[in-house]
Amino acid sequence: MAEAVQRARVGVLGSGAWGLALARLFSLEGHDVVVWSESEQTVERLRKTHVIPLPNDPELPAEVALTTSVEEACAEKDVVVFVTSSRFVRGMAAQAAPYVRPDTVLVCATKGLEEGTLDTMTEVIAGEVAKARPDVTPVTVALSGPSHAEEVAFDMPTAIVAASHDERAALLVQELFSGDVLRVYTSEDVHGVELCGAIKNVIALACGIARGLGFGDNSSAALITRGLAEIRRLGTALGCDQETFFGLACTGDLVVTAGSLHSRNLRCGKLIGSGVPVDEAIAQIGAVVEGLNALPAVLELSAHCNVEMPICEMVGMVVSGRIAPEEATSLLMNRELKPEGPAAYEA
Repeated sequence: MAEAVQRARVGVLGSGAWGLALARLFSLEGHDVVVWSESEQTVERLRKTHVIPLPNDPELPAEVALTTSVEEACAEKDVVVFVTSSRFVRGMAAQAAPYVRPDTVLVCATKGLEEGTLDTMTEVIAGEVAKARPDVTPVTVALSGPSHAEEVAFDMPTAIVAASHDERAALLVQELFSGDVLRVYTSEDVHGVELCGAIKNVIALACGIARGLGFGDNSSAALITRGLAEIRRLGTALGCDQETFFGLACTGDLVVTAGSLHSRNLRCGKLIGSGVPVDEAIAQIGAVVEGLNALPAVLELSAHCNVEMPICEMVGMVVSGRIAPEEATSLLMNRELKPEGPAAYEA
């Protein structure tokens, strides 16, 4: 693993709003940054305008290099940050594997679970790199927490978590990326941090559906709180650290994703709740809705672990068209009555 350096060489794989917001921040912190995009058109537009595609046009520093070459973005880098849609992380890792150094720290800023394998994103990255490079023992870090690109791109103070099984890697990421805008905490509970980051998007969809039905703050508070109980039940069954559920990666990210109109998951859910078909809702959002990507894996994990997750189950039934949002509401409200205390988290 690379030793701590004041000026790092950073590759960012992904040119969406979050990837560019991070690239901007890393550059302003004094690091050498290269952003990869698969689109030559995107690269040319960014080179010409130096504007991140977000409201109020945040500026992308001219010092940020842009490329369509995976090799250029990954070779001889201290840190490579994956910021693609969860569905493309495996393919991206396979493309990056031939070029990363054995000591390159592989950071994943994408939240999700892979359908079928049920792997977290860092597991996907590590698996692909190890498969392609027997000489490399991949060092991965999950970067997660309440962090809207719309705010980070305008230097609004934000706290996140760097989780890794390699303490030195987590500390390196913490040191490199902490400053006036980002405060980075470390964690050893990689699986818990990533699990929470994926499931909270599904709960945000539920909150959006409730908003689309015309419900208010009471309903949102109930869904967030009981959604947290569902995350905690599944995480506990999978051996995650209890403290993670009450930290930035879970409670913090859940609150911001389920309560802010910056949230694609909330906005998509609101459209679905108001009667817009799922495909049309996704088209109106115009960007990846990770809660929909994570939903099949969340439900499969729930069934595999025999963990009750009624909110997630109702979201699955609504988005698949099996029941209407109004019926899902009635089913949730008329479930068997039970206590809220510790026994509820074990149910």
